[in-house]
Amino acid sequence: MIKTLWQPPRLRTAEENEKERRATWLELFYDLVFVAAIAEVAHNLNEHVSLLGFLGYMLLFVPIWWSWVGATFYASRFDTDDLGHRLLTLLQMIAIAVLAVNVHYGLGKTSDGFALSYVIVRCILIFQYLIAGYFVVAARKLTTWYATGFGIAAAIWLISIFVPVPGRFWLWGLGLIIDFGTPLTAGKLVAKAPPSFSHIPERLGLFTIIVLGEAVIAVVKGVSQLQWGFASATVAVLGMIVAFSLWWIYFDSVDGSPLRAMGLGNMKIGLIWLYSHLPLAIGIAAAGVGVEHIVVSSKTAGALPSNERWLICGAVAICLTALAVIHLITCTLGTKRHRKILAAYRLGSAAFILVIAIAGAALSPITVVSLVALACAVQVVLGFLTPPHVQPEAKC
Repeated sequence: MIKTLWQPPRLRTAEENEKERRATWLELFYDLVFVAAIAEVAHNLNEHVSLLGFLGYMLLFVPIWWSWVGATFYASRFDTDDLGHRLLTLLQMIAIAVLAVNVHYGLGKTSDGFALSYVIVRCILIFQYLIAGYFVVAARKLTTWYATGFGIAAAIWLISIFVPVPGRFWLWGLGLIIDFGTPLTAGKLVAKAPPSFSHIPERLGLFTIIVLGEAVIAVVKGVSQLQWGFASATVAVLGMIVAFSLWWIYFDSVDGSPLRAMGLGNMKIGLIWLYSHLPLAIGIAAAGVGVEHIVVSSKTAGALPSNERWLICGAVAICLTALAVIHLITCTLGTKRHRKILAAYRLGSAAFILVIAIAGAALSPITVVSLVALACAVQVVLGFLTPPHVQPEAKC
């Protein structure tokens, strides 16, 4: 039940960073619209399995992910759960839904709808930061910095609507660079209003669950399109092993995020950890699409088509590389040496999978997905064989 119809924003993390904070029901409901958005962008990749299609998939995925990150970090600091916050969240959900509807037109001449939807999402966030800065003096410099940077990026996206393709996409890229660079250049301003050290890792974990769910749905969808057979069943099981292995090695470390460094003004390590989740999410969702295609390809004899081989191998290699970075800077995993060993394992498997992509032109669908699943499962086994043997480091 709403405690009050309206209350001014307050800096929640100043009093809550020393205790556990969980996601609210509103945040979980908010996530549902991103389930639909990711499903649409994955479906778009499913229809365009090629290098150009994958680049387009990434271009569409990044604004969706960044919209979610923006709302999550704002709520982590200033969520009041009053009527005003709920209504603004509803407006964001509607804008994200429109964004999802426009995904299939997001790379053509009618991509202005996708751009306009993103502008609306960002303008709502900018408005929230301006209100928060007005009432929370301690965070005013940070909220002004964010509102200015995000506002410039949103203006560039708005201008892109009037620019023909492909110039429009170059403006999107410039806007995203400014968007991502704004928190990176905030420096010690974040120390005065840090994000919640327990809330953000949980929220990012939930988003990772969303993309893992999309990968599982893709596997089920691929099998459901065919008559049940040994080949398709085997590929489906191996695809589930890939998803389960990625879940295992990620969620063994997510609670030990290095976000506390941001509270000390060290933005670099916190943002590297945060931004590494973007290629991880991109890779997981794309891997699901790849397995779906392999399930269908397993019905026919012969080698797996090169575009499908590159999709599954490239997607999983991206995931493992992102996990290598995450594990390298997650201090609770042990000493720096131990974290380097874990990162080396991830990078070694990523390199092995890329070799399959390069030299596996003659490999069958089952062979390709078997090798990829093996490379992922080995990471889980290596985690058991290389315990840290020491207490985790207190800080990086």
